[in-house]
Amino acid sequence: MSAEISVKICGLTAPEHVRAAVEAGARYIGFNFFPKSPRYAPIAQAAALASDVPVGVAKVALAVNFTDAQLDEIVAGVPLDMLQLHGAESPERVAEVKSRYGLPVIKAIGVAEAEDLAAIDLYSAVADQLLVDAKPPKNSELPGGNGLPFDWRLLAGRKYWRTPWMLSGGLNPDNVAEAIRMTGARQVDVASGVESAPGVKDPCLIRSFIEAAR
Repeated sequence: MSAEISVKICGLTAPEHVRAAVEAGARYIGFNFFPKSPRYAPIAQAAALASDVPVGVAKVALAVNFTDAQLDEIVAGVPLDMLQLHGAESPERVAEVKSRYGLPVIKAIGVAEAEDLAAIDLYSAVADQLLVDAKPPKNSELPGGNGLPFDWRLLAGRKYWRTPWMLSGGLNPDNVAEAIRMTGARQVDVASGVESAPGVKDPCLIRSFIEAAR
């Protein structure tokens, strides 16, 4: 894969899908610890999956408004490289999590309109990376992974943020190249866009997505 574009495959739940992502060149592997998600992986399952991830591929835990006790369990039970906070965590909470665990933190930012971009500047002061995602629909139980894109034109020309960022939200093998072109993203994240059914990854779609992102 091009060194310029890094891909994160999120919400993996099966060893064969982890292997497919790694072999295709994914830079990040994500495990979802949010119980309401169809991509939910309990700690023991995620720990077993993480054992298949080679050095050099970052293992990321997705958490949603978790308490210290919940994060303690995850960090103690799974060998991780990064934490992804995908809820309504404040900048202060992001800083607390970084300090408590000594792991780099990705903070997800939901975007639907230009006004939402202000949060990017706010969180870039405390997070190690940002994940710019589509804001979930009202009344959705899932903070992400809804398979919905946002207006990528909102990000056009905005390459000046101080913090590395990933583009997410509704990406799939058919649109990821265009999304990269429109936004200038150097990193992309996908979950539902490489699935044959909710929570079921498709190795062919994983390979096609990473190939398209090159």
